[in-house]
Amino acid sequence: MFSIGDFARHGRVSVRMLRHYDALGLLRPAHVDRQSGYRSYDAAQLSRLNRIVALKELGFTLQQIGSILDDKVSVGELRGMLRLRQAELQAQISTDTARLARVEARLRIIESEGAMPADDVQIKRIPAVRVAEMTAIADSFEPESITPVIGPLYDRLFQELCRAGVTPAGPGIAYYEDAAAPEGAVVVHAAVPVNAEPAAGQPFAIVDLPEVEQAATIMHRGSMDNVMPAIQSLAQWIEANGYRSLACNRELYLDCCGDRSAWVTELQEPVTQAGGTA
Repeated sequence: MFSIGDFARHGRVSVRMLRHYDALGLLRPAHVDRQSGYRSYDAAQLSRLNRIVALKELGFTLQQIGSILDDKVSVGELRGMLRLRQAELQAQISTDTARLARVEARLRIIESEGAMPADDVQIKRIPAVRVAEMTAIADSFEPESITPVIGPLYDRLFQELCRAGVTPAGPGIAYYEDAAAPEGAVVVHAAVPVNAEPAAGQPFAIVDLPEVEQAATIMHRGSMDNVMPAIQSLAQWIEANGYRSLACNRELYLDCCGDRSAWVTELQEPVTQAGGTA
C-alpha cells in the first residue's frame, strides 16, 4: 500500500486534492489508520483516480463524475464519453480562436483610423470576362459567415470543372450581391475565368461579367478572414477622393495557394465620381 503522499506522487495529483476526493466520496482510501488517521491507498485505485482526473479535465463537475463512476460505465462507454467531450472542447477552442482573430482584426482597424492610404489605391478599368461560377447564400457579409461558404464553393467548382474538362483561364474572382431573403443575407459567387460555352446539364453556370469602367482597387495581403482593414481603407479613400461606390467589391485572388498569411488579393470596387450617374 502507498501513503497518501506516495499515491499522490504516482497519480500526479496533490495530497490536498486526494483529501477533497475522499471528503466527497469519490475516492476513499483503501485503509485509514484508526489511531493516526493516516490514509493508505492501493495501486489498483490509480485506475479510478485516472478516470476522475480525465473527466474533470474534460469539464465534468465532480458531482457528474461521481454519478458516472457509480454507474460503473464500461471502458468503451467511458472512451466514447471522453471522445465526445474532447470534440466539444476542440470545437470551442476553434470558435474562441476565430473570435480572437476577429477581435484582432477590429483592433487593427481601430489602430489605423485616420491613416489614409495614398499610393495603395488605384483607379482601374476592369475588362469584361467570361467565368464559370457556383453560388450560395451566406448569412451576412461578416468574414465568419463568408469564409465557410466560399471555400467549399470553390472546392466544388474546381472539381466540376475538372470533370467537365474545362481549364481555368485565370485567377479566381469572387463577387457578392444582396440576397432577396432573409434580410442581411448575401449571394456569394465563386467564379473563375474560362474559355468555354454554356452547355446543358452543367453543375456550374457560365456567365459574362461586364466591364467595370472605373474601379477603386487596393491590395490585401493575408487571409481573407483579416480583410476588413483593407475594405475600410478603400471605403475611406473612395469618399475622401470624391467618388461613390456603385456595388460590392470584387475579390481577385492573385495568389491564394499555400500559407494563408501570404495570400495576395486585389479588392475591386466599382465607383463613379460623386454627383455623377452610374
